[in-house]
Amino acid sequence: MTAQREWFDKDYYRTLGVDKGSSAKDVTKAYRKLARKLHPDANPGDDAAEQRFKEVTAAYDVLGDESKREEYDQVRARGPMPGMGGAPGGGFGGHGGAPFDLGDVFGGLFGQGGRGHRGGTRGVDLETRLGLSFLEAVNGVTTSVHLTSDAACSSCGGSGARPGTRPHRCSACGGSGATADNQGPFSFSRPCGICGGSGSQIDDPCGNCRGTGVERRPREVKVRIPSGIEHEQKIRLKGRGGPGSGGPDGDLYVVVVVEPHPLFGRTGRNLTLTVPITFPEAVFGAEVEVPTLQDGPVTLRLPSGTRSGRTFRVKGRGVGTRHGRGDLLVTVEVVIPQEPNEAEQAAIEALSEAGGDNPRDGLTG
Repeated sequence: MTAQREWFDKDYYRTLGVDKGSSAKDVTKAYRKLARKLHPDANPGDDAAEQRFKEVTAAYDVLGDESKREEYDQVRARGPMPGMGGAPGGGFGGHGGAPFDLGDVFGGLFGQGGRGHRGGTRGVDLETRLGLSFLEAVNGVTTSVHLTSDAACSSCGGSGARPGTRPHRCSACGGSGATADNQGPFSFSRPCGICGGSGSQIDDPCGNCRGTGVERRPREVKVRIPSGIEHEQKIRLKGRGGPGSGGPDGDLYVVVVVEPHPLFGRTGRNLTLTVPITFPEAVFGAEVEVPTLQDGPVTLRLPSGTRSGRTFRVKGRGVGTRHGRGDLLVTVEVVIPQEPNEAEQAAIEALSEAGGDNPRDGLTG
């Protein structure tokens, strides 16, 4: 089945579970969600999931590209043409009876106005997760991710030909990957039936990959994590995804998973810290030593009458990123004795007897 026919027969919006008016961001979000769910690494031995993964990837290959998506919408809006399953005489018509070149419609499908091949098929995008410690995420690190995926054959380098030999130009299409199909007033290109659109032929296939140029194997990919990266943030490694078939390789998306810190939290570039203080420190004020993540402790000056839950800002002791360094936000909590000893109980009773304003006076009608 040609790619043109697939555009008529397959509803890519339905495949990705999005509406036709969905934004590019929503389309990408839907694709990544399905790709994570259906990826062969997550469903070993599940042929149905693998087939769905291929369908989802094919749909995103069109809808994820703005120009292809516009072309796809136009083609489906025009309806099927003669010879493609539509009603006789329906479909496209020229202006004033002039022949209509389908290159105007399928220009992006096979490249160069429909008269050349589209330069092969782009490899699929892959996604993997990488665990980091809190400090590694704050400071940045160069590390590696390990995954098992399709990759260029290690024996033939992806050519598909036995080592020592190489493919030669397809004699049927002259290396273009496409052949012209003239049907009366219509003229359009289709992938070459001899080379499958690759533009080359293999006389002596590689024994390792059987001529496909692809093998499934474990891979180690180095990745540089910038300082200040956040939990669930993604890093794109261009060309490190699935191998293309005559086209560019896909991309690899690394999702960072940051382990929590026992003391510090994080909000953007700011670090957060909760520090307990005593009741006298809250009432009379105090100088309290608080830790920072990397630069040693600092002294925090509490004013008298500090309430529990108040947050103080320590400038420049947060996370450093290319956009600048954040602050340390220190929230104090007054510690209430759960089982006061005799001395504490006596002091608390004395404080209660000393009286003072009723804090709930404002609640009475």
